[in-house]
Amino acid sequence: MPAVFTTPLRLDLLNFVHDQMRKNSRQPYAVSSKAGHQTSAESWGTGRAVARIPRVRGGGTHRSGQGAYGNMCRGGHMYAPTKTMRRWHRKINIQQRRYAICSAIAATGVPSLVMARGHRVDRVPELPLVLSKEVESLKKTKDAVKVLKAIRAWPDIQKVYNSQRFRAGKGKMRNRRRIQKRGPIVIYKKDDGISRAFRNIPGITLINVKALNLLKLAPGGHMGRLAIWSDSAFRQLDKLYGTRKTGSVKKSGFHLPIAKMTNPDLGRLLHCREVSSVLKSRRMHLQRPGPKVKKNPLKNQQVSYKMYFNLAHIISWTFQL
Repeated sequence: MPAVFTTPLRLDLLNFVHDQMRKNSRQPYAVSSKAGHQTSAESWGTGRAVARIPRVRGGGTHRSGQGAYGNMCRGGHMYAPTKTMRRWHRKINIQQRRYAICSAIAATGVPSLVMARGHRVDRVPELPLVLSKEVESLKKTKDAVKVLKAIRAWPDIQKVYNSQRFRAGKGKMRNRRRIQKRGPIVIYKKDDGISRAFRNIPGITLINVKALNLLKLAPGGHMGRLAIWSDSAFRQLDKLYGTRKTGSVKKSGFHLPIAKMTNPDLGRLLHCREVSSVLKSRRMHLQRPGPKVKKNPLKNQQVSYKMYFNLAHIISWTFQL
C-alpha cells in the first residue's frame, strides 16, 4: 500500500484549495461601459422644484424631460457597474495544493467515505481498487464494460444512467441542457488505448497518474470518489509523493504530511491501563465556585443568626478583658 494513503484527511484544507482552483476557470464578465449613458442629458439646476438629476434634452416626446444616467432612473446605469479588471483568479500555495491532493487520494481508499459520496460499492471486492496493467491496453468499450462488470462496479454506472436529466433553470439555453451524477475515475500510467475504451461510458473520468487533479478526485469539494487504479499507476504513487522515510522523487522538496497522533481514538487511549495508572482518579460532584452573593441579614434568618452569634462572642470576650 503506498504511503500516500496514510495522509490525514483534511476536509477544511481540501475545500479551501478546491474553491480557489475553481476560481481559476472563471471568465470575466461586465456590463457595457456605455450602458445608461447613451442619451444626451443635463441637469436643469435648482429653482424648478424638481430633482437635480440629469434630464433628457429636447421636446416633442415623452422621453424629453425624463431623468437619465442615475441608477434610480429608468434606462440609467446600474449601481457600481461590474468591471472586467476584477481579481478573478487565485494563486494557490503549492504545499497546500499537494496536501489537498494527498488527502483526496487517501479518501479514495476509505469505503465509508466512498459510500457516503453516493457510489455503489456494496459488492466491490476491495478499496483501493487496483487492476492489472493489461487494462491500459483495452481499446474497445465492450471490453471496458466487461471489466467493470467483473469488478462489480457496474451498479455505479447504472446509477449514472438513471440520473441523466434536464437541468433546471436557464442553463438549458446555454449549452448545459443535460446533467448526470459522477461515476468512477480511472487512473492510468500509460495510455495504450484505455482512454478510447472508457471515454464513451457516462460518468467515467480518465486521468494520468502524473497529472492528478483535485477537481477530478474530489468533485464539488467532496472527498471519497471511487477510483479504479491500474497496477502501474498505483506503483507510481510512492515515487510521486514519497514515503514515510523518503521524500518525493518527482516533486522537489515535498514530504508526505504526517498526523500529530498515530491513534486518534482518545477514548481508548485514556482508558488503557498504561495511561489510566498515572492519571488522577475522577472527582465526582465537582462544582465551580460561583460569584459571591451578598445576603441581607434582615431578610435571611440563617445569616442573621451567624452574625448575632459572632457578635455575642465578641461582646463576651471584651467584657472578660
